[in-house]
Amino acid sequence: MEHTTELISAASIAARVDEMAARLDEDYAVLGELVLVGVLKGSFIFLADLARRLSIPHRVEFIAVSSYGDRESDEAGEVRLIMDVRHPIVDKHVLVVEDIVDTGHTLSYLMRLLLARGPASLRACTLLHKPDRRQVDVQIDYVGFEIPDTWVVGYGLDFAERHRTLPNLCELVVDGS
Repeated sequence: MEHTTELISAASIAARVDEMAARLDEDYAVLGELVLVGVLKGSFIFLADLARRLSIPHRVEFIAVSSYGDRESDEAGEVRLIMDVRHPIVDKHVLVVEDIVDTGHTLSYLMRLLLARGPASLRACTLLHKPDRRQVDVQIDYVGFEIPDTWVVGYGLDFAERHRTLPNLCELVVDGS
């Protein structure tokens, strides 16, 4: 049996996304088009909300990776590309948009992969960051919220494909564990 407890309200998320978009508008105002690379599936709601709030020119791309389906594999750093961006990013300003940075393995892999393609700039943005779980030193330029080491669902994040469309972020508690 499982249940959820609210960790961050929908109103708090909306306010923070507004703040992050305003900062991105300021940081990229004179640089031209920004390419937002959303990491599927978890970032899709955050990415959509963030992109709608931007006033700077931008386009959206998607990328998908796999950590072989379990938490232990991710901790070992085993990440592989499942779906790539559709258009070249050479000489483009690129922002990787993640739902959550946990160990850092996935973001580190993506940053190395995309940097090798010659973007004009490459930065990372995440809605959630779990600093206590970090195993890999990777630069995160924009962070929505720092959270404790707990399983989080909602606003794009899931547990076995459930709870992804909750409007808020909740801690998932599995009874008996």
